[in-house]
Amino acid sequence: MKAFMVEKYGDATGMHAADIPDPQVGADDVLVRIHAASVNPLDMKIRDGSLKAILPYRLPLALGNDLAGEVVQVGASVTRFAVGDEVWARPDKDRIGTFAELLAIHQDDLAAKPATLTMTEAASLPLVALTAWQALVERAKVQPGQKVLIHAGAGGLGSIAVQLAKALGAHVASTASTAKVDLVKELGADEVIDYRTQDFSEVLEGYDFVLDSLGGENLAKSFGILKPGGLAISVAGPPDADVARELGLNPVMRAVTTVLSAKTRRSAKKLGVTYSFLFMKASGDQLRELASLVDTGKIRPIVDRVFPFDETLQAMEYVEKGRAKAGKVVVSMT
Repeated sequence: MKAFMVEKYGDATGMHAADIPDPQVGADDVLVRIHAASVNPLDMKIRDGSLKAILPYRLPLALGNDLAGEVVQVGASVTRFAVGDEVWARPDKDRIGTFAELLAIHQDDLAAKPATLTMTEAASLPLVALTAWQALVERAKVQPGQKVLIHAGAGGLGSIAVQLAKALGAHVASTASTAKVDLVKELGADEVIDYRTQDFSEVLEGYDFVLDSLGGENLAKSFGILKPGGLAISVAGPPDADVARELGLNPVMRAVTTVLSAKTRRSAKKLGVTYSFLFMKASGDQLRELASLVDTGKIRPIVDRVFPFDETLQAMEYVEKGRAKAGKVVVSMT
């Protein structure tokens, strides 16, 4: 089969299409013919080697972290799926590689595709939808009436998180550029801060939860708008020891992540709030919950552009250079 492979960390030109053996299908595995996969910032971070400390992949490696497709083979112990089923997934971190024609996925990480979506639309969602669910539902346990700030509300993660937070009954604020304010309001945000003309930290206060996808100064300023006891979760800030434990890293790497996040955690503690890093995990059960929200119209995908499979590298460059106007960029295999 054909897949797009990374040969060397930190070298974008080292990515190329290659013919590799078809995946081996274990007893609990489902072999999926991939119809579409989306591009995520995670793909570039893996390619560049910036996550080697917490994701020590061995090269060469096929990139791609979510998909929609069709089941073409099932393992002997698979009970939930049959050949011909339309599915979507974020594979486990140790089994990525959705920029390919086929992928074997453990049945626990797979779910039936939302019936109301095309393959392209469905492929745009798994990673960002699971990230939003694990931040808002699993970690923050957002309740009706709570105040939630979602940064970059027109982005891949933000556009889904805004909709999910609203579905949970929260009062939702978000940040966006001038051109995207109306879109973020359409997605359900009660208040949108135009970051080109306003500083969110001077406008908002008393929030229960912040979901940060930008890191740096943006994350530091987010602590100040939380009420005492509030929580800020970041997918772009420094990893902490909790995520190191979740990923099964050795004690040395746990100590390293503790040091890396020390300044950020101290800044949060001084203000009486909590900082947490999130590296989302695969979950078929959560995808089933999310499919229900999609099929009832509470969450809709935002697809910026679709590239053909042969232009996967161009799709990654398009995302990396910030050309996407809103939502996700998808690679179509068909």
